[in-house]
Amino acid sequence: MIVLQTLSVSYPSPPVAAENIPLNVSTFVEHWTRFDEYDKYSSKSNYTLIETGSKYEIESLDMEEECIVFPSRLNDIRYINKFLETINQKLQLGGRFIGCVETSKQRQRRLEEKWPYRANKFLFNFDYLIHRVVPKLPVSKSVYFGLTKGKNRAISKMETFGRLYSCGFKVLESKAIDGKLYFAAEKTGEPKFDPNPTYGPFITLNRIGKGDKMMKVYKIRTMYPFSEYVQQYIYEQNGLGDGAKFKDDPRINRVGKFMRGCWADELPMLFHLIKGEVKFFGVRPISEHYFSLFPEDFQEYRRKFKPGLIPPVYVEIPKCIDDTVDIERRYLEAYEKQPWLTDLRYMGKFIYNIVFRSVRSK
Repeated sequence: MIVLQTLSVSYPSPPVAAENIPLNVSTFVEHWTRFDEYDKYSSKSNYTLIETGSKYEIESLDMEEECIVFPSRLNDIRYINKFLETINQKLQLGGRFIGCVETSKQRQRRLEEKWPYRANKFLFNFDYLIHRVVPKLPVSKSVYFGLTKGKNRAISKMETFGRLYSCGFKVLESKAIDGKLYFAAEKTGEPKFDPNPTYGPFITLNRIGKGDKMMKVYKIRTMYPFSEYVQQYIYEQNGLGDGAKFKDDPRINRVGKFMRGCWADELPMLFHLIKGEVKFFGVRPISEHYFSLFPEDFQEYRRKFKPGLIPPVYVEIPKCIDDTVDIERRYLEAYEKQPWLTDLRYMGKFIYNIVFRSVRSK
């Protein structure tokens, strides 16, 4: 049964602890129900507390709510994206959604503290297999959800944020409280409504190809699900590091780091090579966000060329985005004049870097 509670909050009076929300969590909630960023302590706002994950019961809420607070874990929601999409529909543009999740790392710490050493490692790996891997596999997920109804799933922080961004939210702030990660998100637009989200080991990504044409790129998963939706968030939080890649990218999982080190994740790209969508050497097909970091004149120039499987940034290693632009521009200008000779020369340098300098993907 749905429980709705609308609270009117005025500052500078002391925060009112919402029923069924611990005091320290309530303080976080009160902080993010202030809508006027320039006059926080005189602003007023209402928020609605909900205690159900049912999409159909949430639909009984009024349209254009200012703020919706859901104190239960997203881990226990059967259809997380449908739930978030419904929340999005009930909020006004710029409205806030405050919720929480037990992240995979928090789950690991909880299990390690509960069980003795060695046993906790085994139990965590078993728990990870059952509640993380099994729900993602096409063969086993129907059985898993039939037995568990979607409760107590293991979800990473990046998957949680990726789902929020895909459903039309922007993460404003997050804070770990009592073994859960509480977040405040703002409605920025409509959900993407991706009809074919990818959860398994193989993923399909939208990338910019020749002539500004979008192409589907197949890869082996090295990141948490929904990570493609948080590129802008990671860029704003961490910026770029060595190799002009995102610095300390938290989207890459443990297996993914190994896969990238030996380029195993790139094997499905051979399919695009056979189809003639990419050539063996050339600038990589990249995401719209990363492409937007390039100067506009270089964007126009880069669109003229067919992308490649092996990029020139493995020949000259960039330290920043400007280096990447310079390296790719030099390659493309040389390729325009002498296509075959340029690719042959760059391939020789690439092989030298792999064999003698141990250059690896990150």
